Amino acid sequence: MFDVIIIGAGVVGGLIARKLSRYKLKILVVDKESDVSCGASKANSGIVHAGYDPVPGTLKALLNVRGSEMMETVAVELGVGYRRNGSMVLAYDDKELEILEKLLDRGKRNGVRDIGIIGTEDLHRIEPRIAKDAKYALDARTGAIICPYELAIASVGNAMDNGCELELDYEVRSISYTDGAYEISDGSRAFSARYIVNCSGVSSDIISSFVTSPRYKIIPKRGEYLLIDKEFGKTVDHTVFRVPTKAGKGILVSPTVDGNLLLGPTSETSDDRCDSSTTKNGLDYITGVVSEMITDPPVRSVITSFCGIRSSTDFGDFIIEMPVKGFVDVAGIDSPGLTSSPAIAEYVADILSQSGLELIEKQDFDPVRKPFDWFRKLSVEEKEETIKADPSYGQYICRCEGVSKGEIIEAIRRNPGAKDLDAVKRRTRSGMGRCQGGFCSPSVVSIISSELGIPYESVTKCGTGSEINFRKIK
Repeated sequence: MFDVIIIGAGVVGGLIARKLSRYKLKILVVDKESDVSCGASKANSGIVHAGYDPVPGTLKALLNVRGSEMMETVAVELGVGYRRNGSMVLAYDDKELEILEKLLDRGKRNGVRDIGIIGTEDLHRIEPRIAKDAKYALDARTGAIICPYELAIASVGNAMDNGCELELDYEVRSISYTDGAYEISDGSRAFSARYIVNCSGVSSDIISSFVTSPRYKIIPKRGEYLLIDKEFGKTVDHTVFRVPTKAGKGILVSPTVDGNLLLGPTSETSDDRCDSSTTKNGLDYITGVVSEMITDPPVRSVITSFCGIRSSTDFGDFIIEMPVKGFVDVAGIDSPGLTSSPAIAEYVADILSQSGLELIEKQDFDPVRKPFDWFRKLSVEEKEETIKADPSYGQYICRCEGVSKGEIIEAIRRNPGAKDLDAVKRRTRSGMGRCQGGFCSPSVVSIISSELGIPYESVTKCGTGSEINFRKIK
């Protein structure tokens, strides 16, 4: 019997698990995928929004600003890449300037610090590559960037280091309630807990329907992106937006914490909760808008494209509530969900505490986790000492990103352990460079096979059904 079961191992579920692992509780996180962070957390903009966009008085406004304030500390503790680069919203005429003024007013009412409107001269001095016909910008200096899947992995890993358990490849198909406890089942395995926290993203309304009649319906929204080679990672320093529309914050141009340039996303309502395909129309739309935002956009240097699915509702706000005793819905966590995630974890812990869950702090809780890229940050002398102790760190596997065999082995062995090619990629960046794994993938497959003690042909790209090799020929 667990105290709390968290359904969904994305960034929100991970940070809730980490928050609760601070206390003397027995916690289980389950996810239907083969790895954590496989939903919206692996495919979004990675932007820590300042908080000028949400309507004042909403949960989004409250939790966005609080989460933005918390994020740097969380990132440092978890060893996750974070940079406060600031964000800008461009206006091209006086009518759009009026929208900036409304956003500025919202931001001030929401409690956003260091925010203002700048004119043409300052705009183009600060960001020389901005299109010449852009006249004004909302300058939000507390805006930042972070790696979303890295944050999710580190959060779950830190929770596990502090006693939390994780069950992957576990799709919840039923939930029952008997004698003060919930039982979840995937049809073959069952787990029980006094409390359930539903963080299952696009499946939130389905999971909630096992327990109650949810007052919301998830509306999946597809967002396509283009990732540009690191050669152009300094095209802009800020995260740059156009003025927002009803569809969302619109296309952005932003550096990433890993040194690439990110363009996107589109916003398209979908009937398919799993359709993460990219389209010519979507990618053409991105390049068209970006060409109006910056001069000479480097769209010929795309190294990959991808699509994420956001779980929206028609409420226009996050839904974080306990509709029935012991069951917490955390649903409709679209933008600014990533930014808000540390504050959402606090909010959910408060809900659980108020409903009777006793939160007694552990004396040995450790909030600190070693960074994923610790080896790459070492001096030459420190690397030499590390390689003397473990020669696997001296064997480079991914030359595009400079990833060693030792780092890949560590990714497989460390909580939460990588079991497939994409899981190794998310932890080490092996396969994320210009060749996109064209040279290093066979070696990574071989390391996974050896470490997990499974046949080479059984290693998958991203879970069951995605086997990479049919058979060996020599």
